[in-house]
Amino acid sequence: MFDWRDQSVFVTGATGLLGSTLVAELLARGAKPVVLVRDWVPDSELVRSGGLGRCTVVRGELGDLELLVRALNEHEVASVFHLGAQTIVGTANRSPLSTFESNVRGTWNLLEAAMRAGGLVRRIVVASSDKAYGEHDRLPYTEDAPLQGRFPYDVSKSCADLISISYARSYGLPVAITRCGNLFGGGDLNFNRLIPGTIVSALRGERPVIRSDGRYIRDYFYVRDAAEAYLRLAEAMPHVDVCGRAFNFGNEEPLDVLQVVGRILALMGRTELQPMILNEASREIRRQYLDCRRARDVLGWRPRFSLDEGLIAAIDWYRDHLDTGTAS
Repeated sequence: MFDWRDQSVFVTGATGLLGSTLVAELLARGAKPVVLVRDWVPDSELVRSGGLGRCTVVRGELGDLELLVRALNEHEVASVFHLGAQTIVGTANRSPLSTFESNVRGTWNLLEAAMRAGGLVRRIVVASSDKAYGEHDRLPYTEDAPLQGRFPYDVSKSCADLISISYARSYGLPVAITRCGNLFGGGDLNFNRLIPGTIVSALRGERPVIRSDGRYIRDYFYVRDAAEAYLRLAEAMPHVDVCGRAFNFGNEEPLDVLQVVGRILALMGRTELQPMILNEASREIRRQYLDCRRARDVLGWRPRFSLDEGLIAAIDWYRDHLDTGTAS
């Protein structure tokens, strides 16, 4: 059993949905998280729970290579979870340059900093995405599918993924890559996303809004399962079957948007709230879901939560923590 106690662990993107959950799990396991924070997000679950006060905070951003080198060296970091990114597809479509700066340059800066840390860093887990694959006719996606993103967010993830593999294969850097389905869970404050937006609408007695035609298919992945997947992958490093490889993680239960909205409304007892379908989505992949056999075979990993269990936990979180009268 891997022992995280007293290990210095560097986490980028720590105030986001996955970052908050991962840092909480690291703290529970006795690790000493060192978190990179660019913007102060008072509603972040990491801040709200008091977890941030138990971390070493490095103020700065991924664009600052020298700051990353200093943080890894001074805090003698052994493990890195690189979650920091611009993750909103709509934002990427409106502002591709800032997305490329964050997701692509930020990744090579972090990997370069790890190389300059003099062998301190023993494991690096880089968050890619199922979007890195781009669009393929053959489904579900395996890790051998080509990375061929076309739209800004997808391209940024394809590039970051390939850069990570390059550092691993060219320089022996202990890097592994995650490609997850669509993450959801309590603490996601981006209400433009399907699941939090639908839950909040239902709590407010309003019809949920669907930007697409409702037929886009995805794999939805509960954030606590994702955090455990990241930890399991890190714990397997620097094994030869892990470094320089990517691993798909998801529920392997592809659903279209209308099915997900229907599940949420049924769980909340609000099936009378028929969704408004705007059919405005563009520059997004229509059908995308994952094959996770590599994670099962190599890591012995499986999700612990069903989709409904994750949705119920998320609904309970928003009901308990959100002022639905003022949420926007």
